[in-house]
Amino acid sequence: MRPIRLDMAGFTVFRDETTVDFTDADFFALVGPTGSGKSTVLDAICFALYGTVPRWGGARGIANALAPSAAEARVRLVFESAGARYVATRVVRRDSRGNVKTASAGMQLMPSGFDVTKLDTGLSPDDLGEVIAGTPAEMDDAVLEAVGLPYEQFTSCVVLPQGQFADFLHAKPATRQQILVNLLGLGVYEEVQKRATARAAQAEAKLEAVDQLLAGLTDVDDEAFARATEQVDRMRELAGAVSAAVPELEAARSAAREATAALDALDTELAVLGAVRAPAGVAEVAAAVTAARAEAEAAATAVSLAEEREEKLRGELAAAGDESGVRLLLSAYADRAKLAAQANAVRAAVDALGAEHDAAARALAEARTAAERAEEELAAAFRAHEEAKAADQAAALRAHLTDGAACPVCEQVVPKVPAVPAGSAVARAVEAGKAARAASEAARRVVQERDAAARELDRALLRARAEQDGLRARLAELDGQLAGAATAEALREQLAEHARLRRALDEAAAAVRAGREAARRARGGVDAAEERLRAAWRRFDGTRDGLARFGPPAADRDDLAAAWTTLADWAGAEARRRETDRAGLAGAVGEADAAAAAVASRIDGLLTDAGLPASGDPVHAVTVAVERADAERRRLRERREQAADLREQRAGHERQAQVARALAGHLRANNFERWLLAEALDLLVDGASRILRELSGGQYDLVHDKGEFFVVDHHDAGLRRGVRTLSGGETFQASLALALALSEQLAGMSTTAASLESIVLDEGFGTLDAATLDTVAATLENLAARGDRMVGVVTHVQALAERIPVRFEVRKDARSARVERSGR
Repeated sequence: MRPIRLDMAGFTVFRDETTVDFTDADFFALVGPTGSGKSTVLDAICFALYGTVPRWGGARGIANALAPSAAEARVRLVFESAGARYVATRVVRRDSRGNVKTASAGMQLMPSGFDVTKLDTGLSPDDLGEVIAGTPAEMDDAVLEAVGLPYEQFTSCVVLPQGQFADFLHAKPATRQQILVNLLGLGVYEEVQKRATARAAQAEAKLEAVDQLLAGLTDVDDEAFARATEQVDRMRELAGAVSAAVPELEAARSAAREATAALDALDTELAVLGAVRAPAGVAEVAAAVTAARAEAEAAATAVSLAEEREEKLRGELAAAGDESGVRLLLSAYADRAKLAAQANAVRAAVDALGAEHDAAARALAEARTAAERAEEELAAAFRAHEEAKAADQAAALRAHLTDGAACPVCEQVVPKVPAVPAGSAVARAVEAGKAARAASEAARRVVQERDAAARELDRALLRARAEQDGLRARLAELDGQLAGAATAEALREQLAEHARLRRALDEAAAAVRAGREAARRARGGVDAAEERLRAAWRRFDGTRDGLARFGPPAADRDDLAAAWTTLADWAGAEARRRETDRAGLAGAVGEADAAAAAVASRIDGLLTDAGLPASGDPVHAVTVAVERADAERRRLRERREQAADLREQRAGHERQAQVARALAGHLRANNFERWLLAEALDLLVDGASRILRELSGGQYDLVHDKGEFFVVDHHDAGLRRGVRTLSGGETFQASLALALALSEQLAGMSTTAASLESIVLDEGFGTLDAATLDTVAATLENLAARGDRMVGVVTHVQALAERIPVRFEVRKDARSARVERSGR
């Protein structure tokens, strides 16, 4: 994996949009003060690929991805791996409840020759290439496929973060072995072993299925095929014999059919002639027609008489006068009687209202007089009240006056002051005034009530008198209408005569209707009788037409019974003449049937001898038998061919199963994989030992024994020590040697995409002395000079940074960190 471009926005210290362009940066350094965000650049690479960062402590630390107070963080990494270019993108957001979650994650395979500078033009995700992952779960598989390393091994071999630089050095043998398996792609041999085992199982299953099919293919030997061929020949000989006998059978059956047809035709003629008989009641049909016609004439005569009487009554009713006028006069008499009664009632009501009105007028006058007296009493009470107030005021002045003193009002000497009266005259005057006012108001209410009652009586009296005048006018009008008219009794007698004539007219009309209905039924009877007569003639004509081929005699069209008698007599004579020819025809039929039966029996014998059942269609039966025999032979031939193919398939499946089992057995022992791992570890340790000797000034060599790492200390008589006994600086040198060896030695041996195309170191250069630092720098320069690896370091050591051609300077202010590229 080789990074090409890294874009960050809102990611930890990089609040603002920041781009790190690694193009042509084969050997680079991330430099800057402690805490400026150098290691965060490596964190962003890990996060874009794997969704986590080593120093976050797992996926739960995803909240660390957001810059302070930021709601969203975006990281996009463009990288190359095994010659293909990819872009990985992750976005995390903070929701309304403060929870931070991955909003989207995806990876795309970029088209060949894509210019990454186009990313600055705001391309949409659809423009970046084929989508190979669209969710976090899909990202896991896609990154492993593209990079070739899981997260733990990526951070041990490619991006080595602070605090984990020595992980590979101190890893357990099994862990270290798994890293090498992934790097070298040795897992392919385990997959080959699994596939070989599966293929062997499939081949054995197919072998078992073929054996079962072969077990079901019995009776396919040469003897069975010969028997089938003989059966085909026998059936074909039978078909020839049956085909030769069938024309004879058909001729015999044809002769029998002709004789039978002649006998059937004669029997049919006898049946037709024997069935000719005159229907019962033929003579009565014509008599019924005559009787029905006489009844119809009588009904028509009765209708004419009824119609004449109806016309006579209509004339009498018309001469009796206008019935409606009579009824109008009688109605006028009844109306006058009702109006006279109403006029008497209204006159009595007017008299009563007049008396009541006079009484109300007298009561109103009395109420007005009482109201006037109450008003006078109220005025007197007002005057008394004023006099009482003057008396009270005088009494109040007298209370302060003494005998012989001057009066304050008239200024005269009062020799003797009168006594002050007990109580207040005003209080008594107020009580008297209230009583007078209440009496006055009550008197006024009585006046108002009696005045309203008097006005209502006035209106009622006016209405009653108007009604009385209207009744008098209507009585006068009715008297004018009835002047000169007949009396009511005479009018009622005239109306009774009208009713009698109308009843008689109704009876006459009913008689006319009944007569017409009787005439209609009589005509219907005539039609029915005539139709029966016509049907009888049609039946006769049908019977005679059925005998037309025999030449029946002519019929008398005036007498149906005579016509039937003549035809029946003729048919009887014709039937007796044909009876004499039937015996000869019956004998011929018997002889023809016997001849056909003999031929059919001979053919049934041929079928029986061949083992076939008798059939009404022997040609079809033997044809089917030939086809079945031939089909059985073809089936045997196909089964023989199928058995041969299955035996050939069985041999192939048996060979495949043997080869697959042998391959699986060889790989199951893991001998080949162990040998490859041992070779890889030897190469790794040899390369790391060479680098460590340079870094340590010839003091240390690196060796391994049973998967464990040791150092040989040449300054201590070649003492072998465990790597965990090394000091911090010595551990850094050994870890760096292993990391560089992994990048240098094993990349060329990898068979998968897990080629170590880059290595980035973020560890401990500040702990090295000047000589060791110079050795480390020279080693890194030599590694980068080969041109097939990207080498990166994270350092704040100025002396080391100045020897690296490309530098990414990381600076941080109060708002955001930023990255600037310098050097070549």
